[in-house]
Amino acid sequence: MRPAAAAGLLAALAVTALLAGRTESVAAIAAGLLVACLLAPRRWRSVYLLGALVPAAGVLVITPFVETIGSHPLWNGPVVPVLGHLDVTTEELADGLFQALRLAAVTLAFAAYALLLDHDDLLASARLARRSALTVALATRLLPTLERDAAGLVLALRGRGVEVTGVRGRARLLSPLLATSLERGLNVAEAMEARGFGRPGSTRVPPPAWRVRDRLALIAAPLAIGAGALWL
Repeated sequence: MRPAAAAGLLAALAVTALLAGRTESVAAIAAGLLVACLLAPRRWRSVYLLGALVPAAGVLVITPFVETIGSHPLWNGPVVPVLGHLDVTTEELADGLFQALRLAAVTLAFAAYALLLDHDDLLASARLARRSALTVALATRLLPTLERDAAGLVLALRGRGVEVTGVRGRARLLSPLLATSLERGLNVAEAMEARGFGRPGSTRVPPPAWRVRDRLALIAAPLAIGAGALWL
C-alpha cells in the first residue's frame, strides 16, 4: 500500500477511535492497530508498544479513583483529603476501560505510522506543504535513529571492555547521543543544500501508479470517520 494512502487510513482510524462511543468499537480498532504494529521488526516495535500500552494501563488504573460516577460500588475506600471518598464502581471501571482503549488506539495509530510507513516515499508524494512534510518525516525518524546510535555506542564500549548496565550507565549515553544528533542535523542540512532543496525547478522521481487497494484505503478513511461519528 502506498504510504500516503496508509497514512490517511491510520489518521482516519485514530479519529474514528476518538469519535466512537462504544467500548467494543474502540477495542476492535485498538486490536487491529496492535496487530499491525506487531508486523514491525521486534527490535523497533518494543519502545512504541510500551509507549502506547503503559499510558493506557495507567488510565485504566487511575480513572476509577478520580471519577465519582455510578451507583454500583465494587469497593469502598477511605476518605482522602482533596480527593474525597475513594471508591470503585462498575461504571467507573467501564469508563476507565473505554478511555484506556481510546488512548491505546490513538497511540497505536501513531506507532504504526512510525514503524510501517516508508517516510521517504511519503515525503516524495507530498504536493503541498513540502517543508512541513519534511519536518514531520525527520521528527518521526528521531527515535529509531537515536536507538541505532545508542546500540552502536553500547557495542563500541563493549568492545573496549566497558559494559553499559543500569539506568545510570545508560544515562551517560545522553551526552554522546546529543552530540551525534547535532552533527547529523548539520550533515542533513548540508546535503539538502547541496541537492538544491527548496529551489525552483526541482525534479523528482516519478511516483509509482496508485493501485486498487490504495484507492480503497482512501475511500475507507472518510467512511470510517463517518461510521465512528454516527454508529460506532
